[in-house]
Parts: sequence; C-alpha cells; structure tokens
Amino acid sequence: MSLYPSLEDLKVDKVLKAQSHFVQSTSSTPAITEETYQAPSASNGTSGSALYPNLQELADYMGLSLNSDEVQRNLALIPAMDNQVALPFNSGLGGMVRPVTGNDTGLRRAEIRPGVREVILCKDESGKVGLRLRTIDNGVFIQLVQANSPASLAGLRFGDQVLQINGQNCAGWSLDKAHKALKVAAEHRIELIVRDRPFQRTVTMHKDSAGHVGFIFKSGCITSLVKDGSAARNGLLTDHYICEINGQNVIGLKDSQIKDILTTSPNTMTITVMPKFIYEYMVKRMSSGLLRSSMDHSVPEV
Repeated sequence: MSLYPSLEDLKVDKVLKAQSHFVQSTSSTPAITEETYQAPSASNGTSGSALYPNLQELADYMGLSLNSDEVQRNLALIPAMDNQVALPFNSGLGGMVRPVTGNDTGLRRAEIRPGVREVILCKDESGKVGLRLRTIDNGVFIQLVQANSPASLAGLRFGDQVLQINGQNCAGWSLDKAHKALKVAAEHRIELIVRDRPFQRTVTMHKDSAGHVGFIFKSGCITSLVKDGSAARNGLLTDHYICEINGQNVIGLKDSQIKDILTTSPNTMTITVMPKFIYEYMVKRMSSGLLRSSMDHSVPEV
C-alpha cells in the first residue's frame, strides 16, 4: 500500500479488536436466571446434551423461515453503514492495518493510489499545459508542474508517471518525443493516462507533546532521525527528500518555509518522500530558483 499507517494506528487497532471481541463474547453469553433451562429429551429426535435448539426446531416452534437462502436475502436488506463510520482497520487486503486517522484531510490529500487515472487537459492562452517531463528507465515522468497552469488545475503532481498521451503508449519515448507530443496536440483536448507517483511513499506520523515528529532535514533532505520519535517508529528513512507535507508539494521551498508548514500542521500528519538518488535525477539541470518560483505549491483539494 502507498499510504503507510503509523505504529500508533496498529496499537489502536489492537485495542479496538480486543473491545470488539469482548462485546461479541458478552453478547453471545446467555443471561443468568433463576430458572434452569431444560434441554429437549432424546425422544424428540434431538440430543439430550444440546444446550440450544437448532434452526429446524426454531422454525417448527416459531414458524420462522431460517434456511440459508432466506438469511442471505434478508442480509441484503440491511442498510449500508454511513461513510463516516469507520470500518474494522484490519479489513484491508492481507489483514493490513489501515490508518485510524484515515478521515484526516491531510491523509486524504497525500494518498497515493496504486491504480491509473485519465486526465483531460487543454492549453492556456500561450498554447502550453504547464508541464516539464523527465525520462527514467524508459518511462516518462512529470518533473515540474507550473502553478496556476492547466496541469495544476487537473491535479497532476511531481513524480507522476505518464503512461499514454492521446492514446499513444509512452514507454521508451525520448524526452523530445514526449514534449513534442504535447506541443502538437490539439488545444482543447489532451488525454493523459497517469499513475500516481510510483517512486514516492507517504508515512503517517504523530507529533509529541512538544509538537515534533522526530527528524532533521537539510535542503529538503532527511539527514537524521530522533531516537524513539514518531518518524523513527513509523519507518521514515534518511537520504530521502521531502516531496509533500499533508499532500502539499514543498519541493524547491527553503528549509525555513518547510519548517513553518511542519509547525502549523495538525498533530496527525503525513510526509511524502522520494529516495535521494531518484529525486536528484528527477530535478537534474533544473535550478532551485525555477523550482521555487514556478513549481505548484498550492494545497490540493480533497
């Protein structure tokens, strides 16, 4: 999965499962009364050791239709749970724990989905879409999304992989060919198929009482981790560049600006990172001034 739950999420999940198990066990225990239940005798065709009557006995006694087909039909009539009600956190694929804070806005902004999506672009008054591309291992990736451009408004982000442009597969394309395909495309409709940031991952963390999550960075790159801090507990790694904080792109920003965003972030927050060697190749031959002035740093909508 692309959005990594925190260690705290795992602990809360264990508590919730224990509570759920306790509720189920207590609700299935019969109430203790002064009267003693008399099991049906063997002469009625049932075992004398049975504590509860079986479904057929209930059907005969109460006139209920309790066959399996009828039960399945009635289950379909149960109203769906409200979207705001949390599902069991271990109900994901392979029993993996999902973030307890999954309804947090920052987590929803930062989520990296494993699928692909179609994006329709148009050109601006200058005939541009606001993208710069980069080729890595025969793939085409987004290197720069300009602020207030058609690409920015469509939700494209640094590190997205472009799989198709107007129905043509991009695998093996040169950088010139990819840029040319955008240049010669029609002004009012450019169809892109993209995959969300395959080189990036998002880690959930929680601030301590001092407002820290426990890592040190320089020039946007994580250099060290604080022992027993939330960052260390939840698998954040050094030699990774910070790409997003709560879904907001911070590439090209000064360390003081990144620090301000971290300080004003809620107690539950996300850091989206990319390995150093991939990041430095992605931004190769791009000036820090261009990243700071042209890159889209807006807060994405949910």
